[in-house]
Amino acid sequence: MNYQPRLRSKYEAEIKTNLQKRFEYSSNMQVPCITKICLNQGIGKATADKKLVDAAVEEMTLISGQRAVATYSTKDISNFKLRKGVPIGARVTLRGNMMYEFLDRLIAVALPRTRDFRGVKSSGFDGRGNFTFGVKEQIIFPEIDLEKVKAINGMDITFVTNAKTNEEAKALLEEFGFPFVK
Repeated sequence: MNYQPRLRSKYEAEIKTNLQKRFEYSSNMQVPCITKICLNQGIGKATADKKLVDAAVEEMTLISGQRAVATYSTKDISNFKLRKGVPIGARVTLRGNMMYEFLDRLIAVALPRTRDFRGVKSSGFDGRGNFTFGVKEQIIFPEIDLEKVKAINGMDITFVTNAKTNEEAKALLEEFGFPFVK
């Protein structure tokens, strides 16, 4: 028995045909898809307290369902009391079924839990079909236990697609049900 996430099945069954009709692709192989989702969390106070990065890695692992890794500084910056090789954040890259599971939880559960949520601004497109937006608090994810949170941290979430234009990428994300501001 092969398990397939709900949004992956929806992509294969509905979204591909809808986008092929809308953009008049000659082949269904031209239809854009999400190739990966990257989660990135920078911990500014990590220069003073190294345990914050460990907590961020654990939280990111819970949120994504995949082991997160710490990120390290690449150079010395004296104004920020930063030394080369010091852990300053956490990141994880999701592909395949894990990516579709995370996307489903993000759209259906996490984003609606955001305070005063009216949708995500569509200004995060980079011109090559990729979309990045920020989340101010990691506690919007139901996997995070509020009693164990040491510090409220935001994160950047990047959707990497193989779409050629921003319009195609936005149409793809809208088909998945991503809540853009109208």
